[in-house]
Order: sequence, then C-alpha cells, then structure tokens
Amino acid sequence: MIPRYSRPEMVSIWSPQTKFKIWYEIEAHACDAMADLGVIPRENADAVWKAKDVEFDVDRIDEIEAVTKHDVIAFLTHLAEHVGSDEARFVHQGMTSSDVLDTTFNVQLTRAADLLIADLEALLAALKRRAIEHKDTIRVGRSHGIHAEPTTMGLTLARFYAEMDRNLTRLRTARDEIATGAISGAVGTFANIDPRVEEHVCAKLGLTPEPISTQVIPRDRHAAFFATLGVIASSVENIATEVRHMQRTEVLEAAEYFSAGQKGSSAMPHKKNPVLTENLTGLARIVRMAVVPAMENVTLWHERDISHSSVERTIGPDTTVTLDFALARLTSVIDKLLIYPDNMLANMNKFSGLVMSQRVLLALTQAGVSREDAYVYVQRNAMKVWEDGKDFKTELLGDSDVVAALGVESIEEKFDLGYHTKHVDTIFKRVFG
Repeated sequence: MIPRYSRPEMVSIWSPQTKFKIWYEIEAHACDAMADLGVIPRENADAVWKAKDVEFDVDRIDEIEAVTKHDVIAFLTHLAEHVGSDEARFVHQGMTSSDVLDTTFNVQLTRAADLLIADLEALLAALKRRAIEHKDTIRVGRSHGIHAEPTTMGLTLARFYAEMDRNLTRLRTARDEIATGAISGAVGTFANIDPRVEEHVCAKLGLTPEPISTQVIPRDRHAAFFATLGVIASSVENIATEVRHMQRTEVLEAAEYFSAGQKGSSAMPHKKNPVLTENLTGLARIVRMAVVPAMENVTLWHERDISHSSVERTIGPDTTVTLDFALARLTSVIDKLLIYPDNMLANMNKFSGLVMSQRVLLALTQAGVSREDAYVYVQRNAMKVWEDGKDFKTELLGDSDVVAALGVESIEEKFDLGYHTKHVDTIFKRVFG
C-alpha cells in the first residue's frame, strides 16, 4: 500500500478517519435502536449524534490507546470527550469490540468491492472495444509457444473479455457474501443486546445481519472474498503475460504505448520495454499473497481469538488498493495497445503454410487414407519446412502420395485463411451477446 501503486479513492476507504467514522456510525445507530426499544433514554441517543460532524483526532486516539492498550476503548473514550461522559454512558451497551471491528471491516470491504466492480466494468469496456476493432485481424495461435493454427487478435481479446466477465460475476458474489454485520455481543448470543439492534445497524450501513456469529463474523466469508481477488489478479497477469510475449522484439505483434519523452533503458537508448505489463505481473503476486493467510484465518479458537486481526489489518488495504491500481493500469494498457497486423501475418508466414497441417491431415483421412499414413505424409513434408525452410504447399504438391489422395486443386484449397475464421462471428455472439 505504497503511493506508487495507490489511487486516492480506494486509499481513503482504509484511512484512520474513515475507519473511526464507521465506528462512530455503528455506535450511534446502535444507540438509536436501543432508544427506540426503550432500553436507553432517547436524549442520550440523540446526544451521541452531536459528534456527527466531528473530525476524530487520530493522534488523540493513539495517545489514549498508548495507555489503554485497546483501540476500541481508546476511541470510545475520545468519543465521550466530544459527547460528554454522562451523555455517552450508554454507548457500546451490550456490545463487544468485534461487533464494531468486524462490521466496520465488512463495510470497508464492500466499499472496496464496489470500486473494484467499477474497475472491472471499465476494463471490460476496453477489451470489448479492442476485440471488435480487431475481430478479423489474423494472427497465429500458439500452443507451447509454437505456431499452431490461425486465429484472430479479436478472438484473443474476446477470450480475455470472457475471463474478466466471469471475474465480475465472482466479485459481485463475493461482495454480497461479505456484506454482513454483527452486533450480537460477547459470544454472539445477544444476551445483553436485542437482535433488533443488529438489524437496525445493518440496515443503516447497507449490510445483512450475520445469521449466526460468535464473537466474530465467520472468516470463511473473508476467505472467499480474498480468494476471488486472487483469481482476478491471476487474470490480470494472464493478459499482461500475453502482451509481454507479443512485445518481444522477434514477435512484435503488439506493444505497450510508448509516450513522447519516455525512456526504456538507462544504458540502451533503443529499448522499448513492456514495463507496465511486467509491473502488473508483480502486482498480481502481491494480491495473491493474501489468499493463503485469508484461508488460514478461517480457523479460530472457540468463539474468537485475534490471530486473524493482524493479518486482516494488512491484507484488507494492501490487496484492494493494489488490485484497484492494477485493474486501472491494465485498462489503460488495453486502451492504448499498439497492434501490428502486418507483423502478425509475417510471423504466421515465417514457416510457409505450416499452420495448415491439420487441415491437410483431416482431408487425407476423409479421402480414405489411414490416420497413421496421413500423419506420416503430412509430417515428412512439414519437417522440410522446419529444417530446410521449404514451402509447405510446394512440398505437398510434390508429394505423389498426397497428390494421389487429394489432387492439386484440393491441396491448393486447404491454404485458404478464411477457413479458420468462418466461426468468428458465432464466437463473438456467444461472448458479447
């Protein structure tokens, strides 16, 4: 959570001021509910709202905590300094610290999720625009890093769109799952506080009451949330890695935008490095780093311990701030991505016609040649292309076994690029509707 990889709106969710403001709202809404139920005097509940415009003094709270060694007590003491000790005597009645801490954490996570959802929607818009732009831009598909068969740049981008669209669905689900609150007392039994207080506070904060809590909200919810962020980060890296490969000098099918005045290397003035996507690869590792600790937080002693607390103070802000930055950066990369169709065609033709080998193989089997023999016929000609730089179609036309099975005209027809793109529209309809 360093400024270099942070954006202000997400950072503000995790600021001490925001945290204390949510703490305050929880306590004030709880007092309102208790006053409505006749548990505390209405005037005391109203008095708490005198602090609604207060800018809580973080240094003062830290000063009190240095003595109390308890952050929530320090805050409540500071709140009483603004409201008045007698007026504030019913604040936090029947509640435990985790009621405040856990409910606040989930408010912060839902707000962070809302920003991340907006980030994903922006990225999806960029991917869709570029996919449609390059729907018919031919490039070679690769498996194991080796030329396979023709595809299009549009299909590559549509594939990433579909992946991120699934992530959007996952994140919305994770956001809903984390949007719970608990105001249930020391071990979650509501012994000293009416469940209707919890219902009131959650309604005011846009949360759902946790069906059953102990002293804490169950951490399987948080594990699912951070696991989802980890999956999204992996998808960010997936796209970034493809861009990095395309920008390699000997490939150069696409490249990050290189702005005026930008420098690629302190030593070599000619360099244009894929620094943004390399950075995204690293940021994805930071986000995924939180997944295992979040899983380990699920197991707590009895009704509560605090082994999860230090973990969440770190991974809450760090993962959401980092992923927010990463998604915005990736959106910019896709928006400005330089794409080189001529280089794509040149790369595909580097091994002349070799990418049509499967079509020839299938045609031979359909012409009555056994699959084993057909494979031998095609491979022996393909190896001449690999090893001697020959032209695949020319070699096939000079192979008496292949010509006898297919004929010259049929061999010629097998090198039509349109054969490989005939279902692009169908795929686009599936992806984009």
